[in-house]
Amino acid sequence: MKLSEILKGIKVLNSFSEKEISDVTQDSRNVIKDCLFVCIKGNTFDGHSFAGEMLEKGAAAVVTEKDLGIENQIIVSDTREAFSEICANYFGNPADKLKLIGLTGTNGKTTTSFLIKQILEYTGKKTGLIGTVQNMVGSEIFPAKYTTPDPYELQKLFKNMVDSQCEYCVMEVSSQALAQGRVNGLRFNVGAFTNLTQDHLDYHKTWENYFNSKRILFQNSDIAVTNADDENGLKIVDNLDCKIYSYAVNTNNADYCAKNVKFKSDGVEYELVADFIGRVSCPIPGRFSVYNSLCAASVALSLGIDYRDVLSAISKSTGVKGRIEVVPTDRDYTVIIDYAHSPDGLENIISSLREIAQKKIITLFGCGGDRDKTKRPKMGRIAAELSDFCIVTSDNPRSENPSKIIEDILEGMKDISTPYIVIENRRDAIRWALENADSGDIILLAGKGHETYQILPTGTIHFDEREVIAEILGE
Repeated sequence: MKLSEILKGIKVLNSFSEKEISDVTQDSRNVIKDCLFVCIKGNTFDGHSFAGEMLEKGAAAVVTEKDLGIENQIIVSDTREAFSEICANYFGNPADKLKLIGLTGTNGKTTTSFLIKQILEYTGKKTGLIGTVQNMVGSEIFPAKYTTPDPYELQKLFKNMVDSQCEYCVMEVSSQALAQGRVNGLRFNVGAFTNLTQDHLDYHKTWENYFNSKRILFQNSDIAVTNADDENGLKIVDNLDCKIYSYAVNTNNADYCAKNVKFKSDGVEYELVADFIGRVSCPIPGRFSVYNSLCAASVALSLGIDYRDVLSAISKSTGVKGRIEVVPTDRDYTVIIDYAHSPDGLENIISSLREIAQKKIITLFGCGGDRDKTKRPKMGRIAAELSDFCIVTSDNPRSENPSKIIEDILEGMKDISTPYIVIENRRDAIRWALENADSGDIILLAGKGHETYQILPTGTIHFDEREVIAEILGE
């Protein structure tokens, strides 16, 4: 592709020579002959420092934010913003041919996005999905490294979806992706908000930064669907030009309301009240399943899908890996895996299990290293207050000492009488839970969810809790 075509719509601050470009990248490891290298300054790596070296490796040109005094440089005001547009141009602006639905919020994005995809496909609309657990083009599955990929991978996925004749793309949009401009230039048909609680403050530093990052999605959406029960739900769309629809469980002052909610061991039921009344039956248990299915229904209804199709599709929905996932054990207790890794997420899952538990809830959990330390004692307190027994263990300690993370967790548990045990090794902790659970108990393994690895100070190891459970029980 010609360089001028790749730079179309981007304000270039200097003159440049036309070239044929073989690829585009911001990663020095991916530089090939005649590619375009974009210099981006990150937390630990600044591409500008290696611009000359990239030309020597074979790059045809480099995009920079300043005059580096080298040949074949293309100067722009913001390389991060330009990279998103460069990638879109390189792949032929595929997102323009898709109807984009973006979901943001602290919890619920993954399950809600799967529900929306299932509703759309129920009505015959081929749909792609981008998210935490996996990326999908129709029924084809691709691994996901990040909740929202970098611009190159994102545009490549869009191109794949267009080539496969997808009409819609449902995607989780993380606060980091919004803050870093990974979705710059995209226009969403619908932006949806689930909730906002403490998470990712290690990255955003302040609550205001976290909130404002989420708000970017709705500044670039034609329709906003938001949770009126969340204290930030209406604030996040305040004074925006998009058409706004709200959903709620606890108030009547919303466009879509859930009433007469019933919790069952195998799902939830409620009446969806709007300009119609329909009975929703969602086969995913837990209070948060009311909100997730209600949000998905509200998005579909805002797109003009008939409410009878929406209700029928939700009733036929399936669960999501790592989200209140019941693991088959052939034992007289229940083992559930869930991704809950924030204070609110942990509170939601344990509270939901409490509504269906017949005997003890045994919660096994830890906290991630190199992440917001302030949530560790909060998660410890929540687990102790809501569980009958706690097993404090390791999650993804990353570069931190696992025992120090556990000490932080225990600070929140010291004034609560709930019994607990500390077993740092997560495999050993799971073994203890399986060997000590009684008939009718629920064992909740919180924090890992869909992940099949564990990040230790010594490196990343394969760790799939489903396999660990099967191996221990097989012994």
